[in-house]
Amino acid sequence: MKNALLIITLFISTSLLAQEEWGDVQKNTMTLKELAPVWPGCENGNASQRDNCFKQKLATHIAKNFKYPPSSYKNNEQGRVVIEFFINEQGAVDIKNVTGGTAALQEEAKRNIGLIPKMKKPGMMGGKPRAIKYTVPITFKTGK
Repeated sequence: MKNALLIITLFISTSLLAQEEWGDVQKNTMTLKELAPVWPGCENGNASQRDNCFKQKLATHIAKNFKYPPSSYKNNEQGRVVIEFFINEQGAVDIKNVTGGTAALQEEAKRNIGLIPKMKKPGMMGGKPRAIKYTVPITFKTGK
């Protein structure tokens, strides 16, 4: 169980999208940067600090709410489940795709991500609310 939580934390910290606060203007081309959604409790600081706070809160959330399905654990079902979701324009989770692992492991990943609280502010681009996509791999390993 501890191995699974460690693996989850490591993957999350390296798999999330990074956002920056400012866009970039070169010649006649303007590039806008996405701003990450603001997790409850991460309202202070600059965009980079809020983004880091988001990543930490997400990793903590997944670890805290992680439950290995009992029958999957008993049957030594292991695998990597990749879950793609958006934090939509209202700041809520919208799960789009789940792949890998068994059906029970996929359901656990969906349950866990579905418990993410509504964000204080949605993601932004160009000053307008925007759905921001995240891809999170969760590795289930029994340690047996």
